[in-house]
Amino acid sequence: MKKIEMEIPLQSVTLKGSMAIPDQATGIVIFSNGSGSNISNTRIKFLAEFIQQKNIGTLVFDLLTEAEDEIYENRYNIDLLVSRLIQITEWLMQNKHTKELPIGYFASGTGAAAAMRAAAYFGKTIKAVVSRGGRPDMVINTLNQVLSPTLLIVGGIDVPIIGMNKMAFDELQSVKEMKIIPKATQLFKEPGKLQEAAELAISWFKRYFLQQNKEASLRYE
Repeated sequence: MKKIEMEIPLQSVTLKGSMAIPDQATGIVIFSNGSGSNISNTRIKFLAEFIQQKNIGTLVFDLLTEAEDEIYENRYNIDLLVSRLIQITEWLMQNKHTKELPIGYFASGTGAAAAMRAAAYFGKTIKAVVSRGGRPDMVINTLNQVLSPTLLIVGGIDVPIIGMNKMAFDELQSVKEMKIIPKATQLFKEPGKLQEAAELAISWFKRYFLQQNKEASLRYE
C-alpha cells in the first residue's frame, strides 16, 4: 500500500493531505468535511483505514487551513468549500498514482453540501457520493443536477438532520438511497455505529467503482 503525506498546492493556498492507495485499489474516495481537521480526526482516521482494508484508496485533507477554520463563518462558506474540493479533485485526476482510478466523495456536515455541488460540476466523472450525517439540503437547488449515485446516511436519533436529508433526497434525480442507522446521533459516536456507516459506504463505493471498472475493461477488449 502506498501512503503519502503531502501538501497540495491549489490556486491561492496549500492544503495538507494524507493519501493511501492499496496495491489492488478499485477506486479512491475523497473525504469532504467542512470544519475542523480531517487529518487528525480519530473518526475520519477510523473510516479511512476501514475503507483501505477493502481495497479502496483514500484522500483525507482539510478543506480549510487552520487559520481559516478559526473563522466560524468559513465552515458555512459553501462557495469556498466547493472551490477547494473541485481543485483537489482536479489535482487527483492528474496525479500519477490515481489518475486511472474511479473517484468517489465521502462527506459529512457542510462538506456534504460541497460534495454535492462538486459532483454536479464534474457530472459522471464522480462515480459515487456518500453523505454521513451531512447537510446536502444546503445546496438544495443544485441537487437535481447531480448525476452520481448518491447514498445519504443519517443517525436515527438525529431527527432534524433526518428531515433535512429527506428534503435533499426528494430533490435528487440520480440513483439514490437513504439509510437511517437506528440509535445513532449525527457523529455516530455510539458503539458500533460508525462502523455500520462505514460498511454501508463501502458497499456503495464498491458497487459503482466495480461498474466503472467493468465499463473500462469492455472499452479495451
